[in-house]
Amino acid sequence: MRLRNLLLCVLFIAPLQVFCWGFFGHKKINRIAVFTLPTELMAFYKTNVEFVSQHAVDPDMRRYAIAEEAPRHYIDIDHYGDHPFETVPRKWDSAVAKFSVDTLMEYGIVPWHIERMYYRLVDAFKKEDALYILKTSADIGHYIADAHVPLHTTENYNGQLTGQHGIHGFWESRLPELYSKGYDFFTGKARLIADPLDMAWDAVEKSHSAVDSVLEFEHQLNDDFASDRKYAFEERGASTVKTYSKDYSLEYHVRMDGMVERRMRASIIMTGSIWYSAWIEAGQPDLNLEITDDQKKQEEARFQELKSKRSTQKIFGRAHE
Repeated sequence: MRLRNLLLCVLFIAPLQVFCWGFFGHKKINRIAVFTLPTELMAFYKTNVEFVSQHAVDPDMRRYAIAEEAPRHYIDIDHYGDHPFETVPRKWDSAVAKFSVDTLMEYGIVPWHIERMYYRLVDAFKKEDALYILKTSADIGHYIADAHVPLHTTENYNGQLTGQHGIHGFWESRLPELYSKGYDFFTGKARLIADPLDMAWDAVEKSHSAVDSVLEFEHQLNDDFASDRKYAFEERGASTVKTYSKDYSLEYHVRMDGMVERRMRASIIMTGSIWYSAWIEAGQPDLNLEITDDQKKQEEARFQELKSKRSTQKIFGRAHE
């Protein structure tokens, strides 16, 4: 497993936004996905909207505790050649037979993990276990959002191969931080998904098709800006951090022509649709369910433990995600 230094992400970050989409983005995606659901399903999720929003970041937190977590967030599909979507089988067993588990884990498994999480959610609904449903829903929203980030689909994940170090956090954290208030998050209603795995692969393929634009537009912009205009120092609580300047960010935002907004919107509607489809496949169980006070306390303790590990231990895997 490749270990990527945490320094990759802390040099250029939005406040508290260390991982994919930043904590803000992941929470936003899960929160809005709740409101894509049909009435009979929305009631349960709306009651627990704070849970699925706050716990949207749990998979990133687990990367300080579980070495196997990192590959679930990405797939370096370009590792597999010039025509990777023809080369890599969509089905897990076929991909394993062709490349081996070790290779797949080395270069990421996000589409297959989304499918795995979908069936866990179906199981959670069948068991009518409120906590299991909510935890799994929060997690799957995270992985879906990750699959919609172009730089989660390439070996050049942080521009390190093209002299664009820091672009990952720039695209997925800095731009949403500055401009998401102007995004249109009305996506319509969740729909029934025939094949969650195919939908996950389609998300990855669409994300990967944008990689060249993400890199090329920033490369052009870098040539147009003097170095003293590219970066700025901003106060973040008690700290002063180096980040991309607002002028540089605005110009990149314009050149992206709504790409970040479109990928967030696609994440939202897919998340809601996966939740809805899992509930349908489970037989539409009654969701008049509640989390007990003891369960809430246990989850809070678990979350605090993850936070503690985050502050004292190294991250496993690619730090910027």
